[in-house]
Amino acid sequence: MRKQYKPMWELKQQADPNILDLFIYGDVEGEVWEGGFLDGDWVDSENSANHFREVLGAHPNATQINIYINSYGGSVFEGTAIYNQLKRHPAHKTVYVDGFACSIASVIAMAGDEVVMPRNTLMMIHNVWMSAIGSAAELRKAADDLDVMCAAGRGAYLAKAGDKLTEERLVEMMDAETWLTAEQCIELGLADRMAEQDADMSGAAAVLQKANLDTQQRLDFQRTLAAHLRDMTSAPVSKLDTEPVPAPAPEVDPKPKQNAILALFADKTKN
Repeated sequence: MRKQYKPMWELKQQADPNILDLFIYGDVEGEVWEGGFLDGDWVDSENSANHFREVLGAHPNATQINIYINSYGGSVFEGTAIYNQLKRHPAHKTVYVDGFACSIASVIAMAGDEVVMPRNTLMMIHNVWMSAIGSAAELRKAADDLDVMCAAGRGAYLAKAGDKLTEERLVEMMDAETWLTAEQCIELGLADRMAEQDADMSGAAAVLQKANLDTQQRLDFQRTLAAHLRDMTSAPVSKLDTEPVPAPAPEVDPKPKQNAILALFADKTKN
C-alpha cells in the first residue's frame, strides 16, 4: 500500500478572490513515489516547487497571500525556488509561523513582507549541508557549491533584516546552527511583530521528534533549544538581576529518561 504523505502546503481561496491562504506544513520535498514497487514512478509532490509554481500561476491577480508555516525544512533546491516564486508574486505577503520555521523553511519565511510569530514559536537557521561522494576534485567542488548555496540563503535573511543584522553576525549564527525565539527574531529583523495569541503547539512533538532523530548526539543543540523553550514558559527576569546562577548538580536516575526537548511538550500532546 502506498504511504500517504501529508501535504506540506495547501492553497485555499477565501471568499474574497484577491486573498489567498497558503499553509506550509511538513517537509519541503520535490518528489514522492507513486504506484507499486515494480510499476511505480517518482512524481512531483504537492509540496514541490513545480506544483507551487502552477498554483501561484493560477492566481496572478491575488493582492494578499497569507502564509502559515510549521516545517522543519527539507530540500534547499525546492525551498529556494518557493522563496523566489513568492518574492516575484506582486501580492502583499504576510507570513505566520504556526510552530517552527527551520532550515529552508525559515528562508521561505523571509519572502514575507510581514512576518508574525507567536511568543511560543521558534525559528532555526544553519548552513546548508549535503551528502557527497566521489574523487577529491568532486568533493572540493561540493564544498564550493555549499558555500554558494549558503551565501544565497544569507542574502534572503539579510534582505529581510535590513540594518538590524550584519552578515558577520549572521555567519556566526548559521555556523552554530542557531535556534531563535520570536522575540529574538524581531530584534534581529527576521520577524516584524509578535502575534496576540500563542500558537497551538499540539503538533509540535512530531517536529521535535524529527529534530531529535536527526541530531541525537548533538547535546549542545538540545540544551540550547530546551533553554529557549523554558524561557518562554518562565516568569520574566529583571534586567537588574545580572548575577550568574550556578546550575544545580545533575541527579542520578537509574530509569531511562524521556528526551529533554520532547518532555517539554508532553502535557500538550496528550489526548
